[in-house]
Parts: sequence; structure tokens; C-alpha cells
Amino acid sequence: MSAIMRSRETKTASSVLDVRKDFPIFDRPTRGKELIYLDSGATTQKPRAVIDAVSQFYEQTNANIHRGNYQLSLDATHAYEQARQKVAAFLHVTDTSEIIFTRGTTESINLVASSLGRLLLKQGDEILVSAMEHHSNIVPWQLACEHYGAVLKVIPINDAGELLLDEYRKMLNPRTRIVAVTHLSNALGTINDIKTITQLAHDAGAVVLVDGAQWVAHHPTDLSALEVDFYAFSGHKLYGPTGIGVLYGKRAWLEKMPPYQGGGDMIKQVSFARTTYAELPSKFEAGTPDISGAVGLGAAIDYLNSLGMAKIVQQEDVLLKYLERRLQEVPGLSIIGTAARKSGAVSFVLDQPVMVPYDVGVRLDLDGIAVRTGHHCCQPLMDRLGLSATIRASLGVYNPASDIDALVESLLRLRQIQLPMRVSASTAIDSEPVYPEAFAESPEAAAEQLVDEFSFLDDWNDRYQYIIDLGNKLPAFPQSERIEVNRVHGCQSTVYLSARKRPRTVNTLDFLADSDADIVRGLIAILQRLFTGQATSSILAFDVDALLEKLGLDKNLALTRRNGMASMIQRIKSMAQAIESSCVGCAKC
Repeated sequence: MSAIMRSRETKTASSVLDVRKDFPIFDRPTRGKELIYLDSGATTQKPRAVIDAVSQFYEQTNANIHRGNYQLSLDATHAYEQARQKVAAFLHVTDTSEIIFTRGTTESINLVASSLGRLLLKQGDEILVSAMEHHSNIVPWQLACEHYGAVLKVIPINDAGELLLDEYRKMLNPRTRIVAVTHLSNALGTINDIKTITQLAHDAGAVVLVDGAQWVAHHPTDLSALEVDFYAFSGHKLYGPTGIGVLYGKRAWLEKMPPYQGGGDMIKQVSFARTTYAELPSKFEAGTPDISGAVGLGAAIDYLNSLGMAKIVQQEDVLLKYLERRLQEVPGLSIIGTAARKSGAVSFVLDQPVMVPYDVGVRLDLDGIAVRTGHHCCQPLMDRLGLSATIRASLGVYNPASDIDALVESLLRLRQIQLPMRVSASTAIDSEPVYPEAFAESPEAAAEQLVDEFSFLDDWNDRYQYIIDLGNKLPAFPQSERIEVNRVHGCQSTVYLSARKRPRTVNTLDFLADSDADIVRGLIAILQRLFTGQATSSILAFDVDALLEKLGLDKNLALTRRNGMASMIQRIKSMAQAIESSCVGCAKC
């Protein structure tokens, strides 16, 4: 694309809404650069109006609701119920009692799966979900199936990431009790035809729940037109606070369903012999709710209404098309999910040569660019697409076209440096494992060496490159050891770890490991320097977390299940414990 054409496209895609100034977080640099936030599908940033609303509630109105007959409690109750009215209007719902406040989409779906399940499900009944569902719209239904003997069935998708509605029609039958589908796929951006899905389900006598977590921030939501039975979303994906969510349910169903939780405020009368329950919506809002969260959600809705949902749709539609066009300029990049109707997000992978999504995310972060990498809590979808993970860029009202330009420019730079960096990476070989010797006298001595080496590294960019260099020097990992029993699971990388008790020694551990991610290979190298060739008692006593904090890695990497680091440490220590236990009282070594 020529510079003139690109300039013209950038102007076309420029933000209709100049709202970035409304979001204080963009005043904060990241990695010394202006923050470019392309992870709104995970959570949206919060406008000043929302932050102020929550703060003002605690400063001026904080009290418990529905209980006190004093002014402060009455004011808090009014603010909470006013937020419910705003949600109802936002969803085009006339009966505010059909709006239940929850902790988020996940709790909303669990509420329905539990309560409606008790009302409806029996042995042999069927629940339909789609192949593109978030885990939050799969696992609750699996639990219900296990409890009641129902069967979970999956509506298939095509390679473009679109539901096969003809197959869906065939699946519906008299045993179908519940259909649970997403309105907009968090991983692919696919928009589903909820109106048709609902009509077909109702014709078959089934109840419909829609996961609207991704949809509500990007398009107007008219539940009176969709006629779904249940609709769930989270406040934090609608520019509101975390910890607040909404479940819409038709009154006819909510009145029949038993309570999800018991406690204060959801009762009419309690005795040790019998309890009667409050009217809707209190029946499903046990205990003190997230009052400030509801107030913040109401403020978020006011903010979006002030911008105009029509303008938001217009802006994001232009930006999404611009994002897809510009990504196609990156050599070896493949967009995952090419549905005819999309919104909000684009997923992609980099191959020819392969760049693991986790590495891409870490490298983009060095440029101040925040994207999401991994399976996006959609492992069955990734399995269907033959992938372990993707890179996802998701849009918000605050993204100008220049954010997309910066993303593409950063990806192009990564493409230039990727090949030289991968030359020294270990290649799988067919041979016996060759375990390295100990790097120091003890884990503590090895740790001191690492702390000394890292002390000369001024910032995260230097530390990152040093970790990559460490990983490039890992001993080769044999192909014969790349088996499931040696797999260490992390949602953003593939790791294999093989360990043994060193022959003719007393309680000494050897291990080899490898990963498809460059940064994880560097972390493996650090663990290998600490533990390989060391006494199991020393390994078990060593505090890895304290060392990682000294090295500054705790502030720069998600050292948990995301990259498998915590799982690797656990695996190494479990193996050390097994060796230690097996050698108690043994005189063979």
C-alpha cells in the first residue's frame, strides 16, 4: 500500500469520537511509551465519569440498601435502583424486575444453569451450546449435565467461524431444553444471528440464554426484539467497574425458578420451619450487593448514551475493516475468523516462520501495545480450528486509527528480527537426554549469580533480551521426550519437562525442558541454573518466588499458569519430593 493511500485510509478510519481524553489511564505511559490498549475484549478502560461516580458514591452516599430508614440508606437505595432502571432502558426492557444484578456474565450463567436446571432438567434432556463458546458458557452447563444426567451437544461452525444454522435446526428436538450461545464471539468477533437462533429454539420448546458480554459495548441491544429468555453481560466490558454484572430473565421464568443463593434481602419471611422468598428481583440478589458497582455501571451507560451507540457502531465498523486491511500487510500473518458479520475484535497468528502468540504479546508490550494472547478461554474452539492460541486485537471507543498503525508497524519490526533470533533455538533430536552439570554449588549460589547478572541490566528491555539469550543456550531436548506425560500445561505456551534422579548420587535431581515460546525458554534456563544437579532437599527449601521478585520478573511477566512457570516449578518440586521420599532409608545410592 502506498504512503498516500495509507494516509487516506488513516483519515477515513480516524476516530469519529474524540474521547481518549475522557479515560485517565491513557495519561499513564507503559514501558516508557504511550499506552496503546487493544484488549477491550478482556476488559474496557474506564472513563472519568465512571471513576467519579464510584468515588462520589463512597464519599457521599455509602450505606447499605433496602434496610435503613435513614436518609443515607434511602439515597444509596435510590442510586442502586436507578442503576437498574438505566440497565433496563439500555436493554429495551420495560419490567425492571427482570434485571438481576450479579458479579458478572459468569455468575449470571451459573445462576441460570443452577436454578433453571433444578426446574427443568432430567435424565436424557439435551442442552445445546456452540463450538465458539467461552468457557463460562460451557462449564456451567457441563456441571448441570453431570448433576441431572442431561447431555451437552455442540452446534458446529465452519472454517470461517460461523455457526452452521442448518445443522442447528437438525439438532433441535423434543429433548432439547436449553440453548446457550454467545451473541458475539470473544475469540473471533463473529456475530451470531440471535433472532433466528431464538425463534428456532422456541419452536422446539427450548429456553434460550445469550452470553452478551462482548456484544453490549459494540451495538445497541434490544431484548424486546430478540425475545430471548435470558441475557447476561458484565459491567467491566461496558466501560463500567469490575465485579458487577447483569442477568436479564423473563419474569415468567424467574418467578418459577428457585433461588440461586440464600441470605439476607432475598427473603419475605424466615422461620426455622420455613422460609418464603422475596419478590423479583430481590429473590436472586442475596446479601449486600455491589452497590457502588451498580452505580458505576449506570454511569457507564449514561456515558455511552451521551456518545450515541449509533456513532460507536459507525466508528468501530470502520476501524475493524481498517484493522483487517492493515494486518494483511504483515508477511506470514493469517487472520483467524473470517465471518461475514464481525465486530469488536480480530484474531490472528504469525507463521512462515512461526511466532508463538505468547512471544508476540510480550514483544508488543515492549512497544507499549497491549493485546491478548492465548486460547481466550475458548479451548474447544481452538481445538476445532487446529490451534493452541491466537493473538487478539480488540477495539474500544478510545482507539484511533493510529493505534492500529502502531500495531502493524510493531508486527513488521518483529518479522524482521524473528528469523535471526530463532536460529539458535534448540531443535528436537532423536537421542538420549543429555543432562547438564550443576551450574553452582547450591540453588542459593546460583541465585546470587543471577541477581548479580541482572543487576547490570537497566530496564525491562535489557532483561527481556538477556532472558531470550539464556533460552537460546538451552541444551537440546530429545524428540522422544516430547510426550504427554512430560507436558507442563500453561494456557499460552507448550512446555515439556523431563527429570530424573541422577545415577550414583544421593537425592540429586537432573532435568531438561523446552518450550515453543522464546520467553518461556529463557525462564526454563533460569530454573535449570537453579535446580539441575542439585540436592532435592535444597530444591524443596528454595523460594523461587522471592528470587523472581529480586530479578524484577514478577512485575514484567505473568509468572503463573499463563506461561506455565508456576506449573514448571511445581513439577520440579514434586519430582524432587518423590526422589526424596523414595530414598528415605535406602542404602543403594
